[in-house]
Amino acid sequence: MGSGSSEGEPTLPVASVARRLGVAPSTLRTWDRRYGLGPSRHTDGRHRRYGSSDIGRLELMQRALLRGASTAEAARYALEQMPRVEAVPVPPEPAAAATPSPAPDDGEVPSRLARRLSTAALAMDVGAVQRMLADAIDELGVLPAWSGVVDPVLMALGARWRGVHAGAEVEYMLAECVYAALVRATPVLDQPRNQRPVLLACVPEERDTMPLYALSASLAGRRVGAHLFGTPLPPEVLAVTVRRSAPAAVVLWARRRAAADPRVFARISRGRQRSRLFACGPGWDPVSLPVKVELLPDLSIAADRVEHVLVGGPR
Repeated sequence: MGSGSSEGEPTLPVASVARRLGVAPSTLRTWDRRYGLGPSRHTDGRHRRYGSSDIGRLELMQRALLRGASTAEAARYALEQMPRVEAVPVPPEPAAAATPSPAPDDGEVPSRLARRLSTAALAMDVGAVQRMLADAIDELGVLPAWSGVVDPVLMALGARWRGVHAGAEVEYMLAECVYAALVRATPVLDQPRNQRPVLLACVPEERDTMPLYALSASLAGRRVGAHLFGTPLPPEVLAVTVRRSAPAAVVLWARRRAAADPRVFARISRGRQRSRLFACGPGWDPVSLPVKVELLPDLSIAADRVEHVLVGGPR
């Protein structure tokens, strides 16, 4: 595979390449210093700039990282596929009018952001992960960012490191960053549109609580107030919580079928409690749910339905 670069080709500074690849400039400088994956060209002896071959090597390295290679292995693979050539000086590039690129399709942006987030996480680049999460939420919205970017990356990393201690630090680091990003994306409501809150909780045996943070952030963005319990509550504590908070609705999340016990709804609906009851997530079996419990198969449907039930739709 050729690695030369013509003198007339466009080149990019480190900051632009970092944004394109979804990593921090300091990560690129580290890869340059340790593995020789830096820019091979410079402008009049001043700032070194990345050509297309330099960026191609970095993209090869990213793909190798996503397949599970170590950083050193990924760098070696990239250099084997696209060997470097001697650095050559290039003249300053004249300013040129930017050519607008075609608008991406609906699936392209989440896929691109997911690749960048995964690369930053595998590099243990906390700052880049935090920026990528904030950008994804700003660009797509909370729930599209969750379903199209964050959740797929978390699931892929969880599957990769399941049962393995080495490498699991990536998953834990990313999870902490996601929790923080979702909390930051949840506005504090002075005057919510609903008089009584919606209570968001996991079933007692479910440990995957992060989706509820995404749902809470989405509802808060619609000015629907919620009480979120990120820690799974024992059945008796959950029942007392529902009784004392008197919510307008209760949403119980379950991703795993083994954790989704429909009997928990009987415990929280005893007495005079008149809350609307919702079972949310792929873990619930619709056949086994009590008649008065409505199934919400995913977070997007849950946000729309809860908003409609509590306040009658968007405003």
